[in-house]
Amino acid sequence: MGPQGEDAAALTPRALAKARRRDEILVAAARLMARRGFHAVRLDDIGAEVGISGPGMYRYFSSKEDVLAEMLLDISRRLRDGGRAAVWRGGAPAEVVDALLAVHMDFVATEPDLISVQFRDLGSLPAAPRHEVRTLQREYAELWVDALVRLRPDLTTIDARAHVHAVFGLLNSSPRLPAMAEAELRRVLTGMASAALRA
Repeated sequence: MGPQGEDAAALTPRALAKARRRDEILVAAARLMARRGFHAVRLDDIGAEVGISGPGMYRYFSSKEDVLAEMLLDISRRLRDGGRAAVWRGGAPAEVVDALLAVHMDFVATEPDLISVQFRDLGSLPAAPRHEVRTLQREYAELWVDALVRLRPDLTTIDARAHVHAVFGLLNSSPRLPAMAEAELRRVLTGMASAALRA
């Protein structure tokens, strides 16, 4: 979630520390909201998780809606940008599809709390950030659709879109699966998703 690349290099030490603290807050918020749900978590609860008093939280976020918006916009941008990078690297159609699958698998294997929050609490966002998240999600999904149609010219765009969204449902079910080691989770879900995309 944090400051990366050139943006991080341009920050002063104080701004970098504040950005890192915001990242800690977002991780703690995702953990709490995944466990309890957005409506059961207060801004003070999130602050307590990272050792910040209630009033101190306002130096970072104006409300818990602001926390949720940043959390879901951040992951939606990261997925879209990761998908774009996978497509821009190019390669044979099968390689591009597999690269997109690897991008999503990284998210699934490392950020299950965000999957739960996105699934359950997207509707709690105010209209403007909710619209932006939905737009980013559509852009990301269409990268997959275009790649799948190149791999499987027998599919119509509508059929490819159905395949892609079904695979997202499969991959994003990971928080509800029996506990397993990350390597095993990656192996199982990657195999199932790859087979579903090619079915």
